[in-house]
Amino acid sequence: MDKEKILERCNQICKNTLMETLDITFVDVGDDFLTAQMPVNSRVHQPDGVLHGGASVALAESVGSAASYLFLDTDSYAIRGLEISANHTRSKVDGYVLATARFLHKGRTTQLWEIRITDEKDQLISICKLTTIALKK
Repeated sequence: MDKEKILERCNQICKNTLMETLDITFVDVGDDFLTAQMPVNSRVHQPDGVLHGGASVALAESVGSAASYLFLDTDSYAIRGLEISANHTRSKVDGYVLATARFLHKGRTTQLWEIRITDEKDQLISICKLTTIALKK
């Protein structure tokens, strides 16, 4: 499948989900990564007007889980998240953020993803780790 078809499929399956609610869209894919974008506005702010850490974590888990489905055998295995952690390094008030998921470890049963969330200037906003498990269907 070519890049545009992969991105179209990823965005299509997000209809009527949290990803649609947060306006998360998949914008780039390569041999070893998947990137999604989310606007930063009042819908994802905490009460003091900056990007909510929970929205960042939702973005990270969304792109890491989608990457699992792209890069693992989902015909034979169901992929589930086991753990996610996040460190937030910078505040963000408006614009958008990009989250890129890459494997740190690609085991047969467990996988470890690094998800870097950056702003338009490629400044690090959050760094997340997601552990997933592949369960035989």
